[in-house]
Amino acid sequence: MPRTPAHRTALAAALVTPLLLPWWVAGQARAHGAPTDPVSRVVACSPEGGDRAGTAACRAAVAANGAPFTAWDNLRVANVNGRDRQVIPDGKLCSGGLPAYRGLDLARADWPSTRMTPGATLTMRYVSTIPHTGTFRMYLTKPGYDPAGPLSWSDLPEKPFAEVTDPALTDGAYRVEATLPSDRTGRHVLYTVWQNSSTPDTYYSCSDVVFPETEREPRKTEQREEQKKERTEGEEPEEKKAERKTEPEKEGPAASTAAHSPGPQPQGDHTPLATTSDPASGPSAPMLAGGAAAVLLLTGGATLAVRLRRR
Repeated sequence: MPRTPAHRTALAAALVTPLLLPWWVAGQARAHGAPTDPVSRVVACSPEGGDRAGTAACRAAVAANGAPFTAWDNLRVANVNGRDRQVIPDGKLCSGGLPAYRGLDLARADWPSTRMTPGATLTMRYVSTIPHTGTFRMYLTKPGYDPAGPLSWSDLPEKPFAEVTDPALTDGAYRVEATLPSDRTGRHVLYTVWQNSSTPDTYYSCSDVVFPETEREPRKTEQREEQKKERTEGEEPEEKKAERKTEPEKEGPAASTAAHSPGPQPQGDHTPLATTSDPASGPSAPMLAGGAAAVLLLTGGATLAVRLRRR
């Protein structure tokens, strides 16, 4: 876009009084704008990005870019006219397909990020010193988004979760309010498209955001289930208990000892003491042998007496 007299005046003012103005006011005199909260990649990795510019992701982005992101506020594509998905290629959403910003498309999970709360109200601060009319469209990557892969249009819903037209420019920034989706966890990308209506330009930006993880509660539940399983594994099933109760009691050594015991038997128990004994052994064997000898002796005596009488 050609520099206007007003634009050159703003640039001169920024050069004369850089120490009297915040960095975002002085820097924005050069061009048009970008999100600073949640911070966009191009702002974080620019010379004005502070400590964030020294992170591993920003160093890698500058190296891939081949130059620093001094024009962090000028990431714009002309004559898109709402045909974002047709004009901006997959994997190049953060750079808008512009070679001068290609380092922003690196697939990494360590970009400088801003913490967000699911379902909360987001107030995006989009810095600019040149007022433009137009519409902001805000997209948030889908649940399950993997930051290890390049950002593609398929990672974004078809429709933005927020769309705001012609917000006021106040204190050098647009403030766009929107309610965040409530079903996101972990790391995501807030993708902002600003389609101007006062110019033929459309601006693109990627802001990395992080939502709290919600996996802790399921993990606690799994732990409780595991503990319950460990407790029940050592218990005998109720069916086994019932079967064991209905089985007849087997005689063991104690039962045999009780059967041979000479002591008194419980009342009502009429089982003979020798019933469970072997007839060939045990205390009844001598008694049977002695009885047989007595019978033989008596029989022999009776026979002898009959023979004496006959004589």
